[in-house]
Amino acid sequence: MAHFVLEYSDNIEPQMLALPQLLEKLHNAAASTGLFPLKGIRSRAYACSDFRIADGNPNHMSVHLSFLIGSGRSAEEKELAAKTTFDAFSAHFDRCFEQRGVALSYEMRELEAVYKYNRNNIQDYL
Repeated sequence: MAHFVLEYSDNIEPQMLALPQLLEKLHNAAASTGLFPLKGIRSRAYACSDFRIADGNPNHMSVHLSFLIGSGRSAEEKELAAKTTFDAFSAHFDRCFEQRGVALSYEMRELEAVYKYNRNNIQDYL
């Protein structure tokens, strides 16, 4: 299980956000680690219309990425996953840092499996 949940201020122009490309980069980064089966990688994104960043300058932008993973990986594997996905996330916004105030944040959380159910046939369509 590898799920990306992206929240972003809605003042980012669509061509600058480039959401389909960002999600593709995140999926590729997660898959490249060899830790997550492609069929279990998912992403979703939400625009935030109500926000305030720092001093309230309407040109500032904010993007937060939560990366949720299933339990059972070693500390080294989690570090690899975090570094690989954060690097892809951060690099995607490099050009934004040249043009405006940017607040990027990232967290990776390992979910404790108390009860875990899923049903998936995505592999049949890959």
